[in-house]
Amino acid sequence: MSRKVLLIEDELNIIEAIRFLLSRDGWTVHTHANGADAVEEVIRVAPDLVVLDMMLPGRSGMDILRDLRAAPATSDLPVLMLTARGQSRDRDMAEKAGVNRFMTKPFSNSEVLETVRDLLAEARQE
Repeated sequence: MSRKVLLIEDELNIIEAIRFLLSRDGWTVHTHANGADAVEEVIRVAPDLVVLDMMLPGRSGMDILRDLRAAPATSDLPVLMLTARGQSRDRDMAEKAGVNRFMTKPFSNSEVLETVRDLLAEARQE
């Protein structure tokens, strides 16, 4: 059973932490750090799940999420959005744009792992 995640994040320490955590749990982890061509990378990698930072160089995670939801090929793709900005306004905007889960930085390893596992399980039940 394939478990492939695309992590779209530009902070190296977060990339390394999430890559280590998910790889150890059996995931194949692809990473991408630029918002400008992130949607194309999602199409290319065809992940089971996307972990998406809200603030990226080139393009915001919110814009990327809207594009993913608008495209038939990615409209149901599970997306976990990460942000250093935890205001309720940001969460509301992400939920309206179709995010599956929203998590603020800093987060615990167990929280990320549990959320990613839950999102994959939910997606496979649909």
